[in-house]
Amino acid sequence: MKMNDELTKWVIEQRRYLHQHPEVSYKETETRIYIKEQLEKLNIETYSLTGKDVIGRIKGTHAGKTIGIRADLDALPIFEETGLPFVSKNEGVMHACGHDGHMAILLGTANYLSNNRDAIHGTIVLIFQHAEEEIPGGATELVSANLLEGVDAIFGYHLWQPLESGVIGMRDGATMAGADRFTFKILGKGGHGSMPDQTIDPTLVISHVITQLHSIVSRSLSPQEQAVLSIGKLNSGTNYNIIPDTAEASGTVRFFSQATSKFIRQRIESILKGVCESFGAKYELNYEHGDPPLINDQELTVFMNKEAIQLVGEEKVIQIEPILGSEDFAYYSVEIPACYLFIGIGNPDRPYGHHHPKFDIDEDMLSVGVELFSNSLINFLKGES
Repeated sequence: MKMNDELTKWVIEQRRYLHQHPEVSYKETETRIYIKEQLEKLNIETYSLTGKDVIGRIKGTHAGKTIGIRADLDALPIFEETGLPFVSKNEGVMHACGHDGHMAILLGTANYLSNNRDAIHGTIVLIFQHAEEEIPGGATELVSANLLEGVDAIFGYHLWQPLESGVIGMRDGATMAGADRFTFKILGKGGHGSMPDQTIDPTLVISHVITQLHSIVSRSLSPQEQAVLSIGKLNSGTNYNIIPDTAEASGTVRFFSQATSKFIRQRIESILKGVCESFGAKYELNYEHGDPPLINDQELTVFMNKEAIQLVGEEKVIQIEPILGSEDFAYYSVEIPACYLFIGIGNPDRPYGHHHPKFDIDEDMLSVGVELFSNSLINFLKGES
């Protein structure tokens, strides 16, 4: 399949409309309505399993397996600074991660497949999933709602700024990290800044805790085990001469095995307990186990690697290193064979990365995505490569 000018134009129009009308996680109401309307115009059956998602179902004229392909709906709470003629109309909300492009690719794929059902040996489930940017995200809700019942394999993708435009990257096995979130509070005893001996200074305590937390990866884990612990938020005090009663911090843990996640959580608790006891303080810890690591199935990845080479050439298909960012597509990969790949959009004219207010995608890569998945889904169901 090769994109014609009409379909290429239509896909770009979809992306630009969706870019102008972004909605944050769990509030993708208008986005969901728009996607449903577009699928129904293509004579594709639609339904929802959670009331927050849109599922399309294309049944081919030949019997066969059932496979799924997923795109994410949600945008981010960011004020857009791109200056594009189709800039966001929802102030303070922006598609700064490429999900507008993901939806456009899946709509384009749906357009082609709906008009070529005689080439489909089986059923293709089009998954427009809500709340990818949240922990926990929409994927876990869809798994709980039995989305994957009867589905033999699932595919996903990300437009990826770190890769040069035109390059397709993938790997089998552990591909993206699991992500946990934690918050802890130090409970001290406040007082006047001139009389610290009469206080239990939570700001001092939390500084010692944070220093020790950053030793977990470097000194408690094996050097062979990849993980990251980062503190992203710290709050303490109200004025320069007041020692507060409490101090609070929150952060994230990234990992490639559930055993590592469990170990780091235990070490955080141990450090908090030890430091607080030494200062006479107390603590509260809230640790949330989030998305698991995303594991690509080897056979599916080999298949998609061949499909990508046929489309863009061997020199533009690479094996990437594991990515410490997380992706709730991982919940699907835990349940059934899955393959998640990356379509490069990196361009010197668009140097801004994901989640930046000036982030933009290379729209030429939308057609690459549509061609790749239109061809590969059909070929997979046929048992070809």
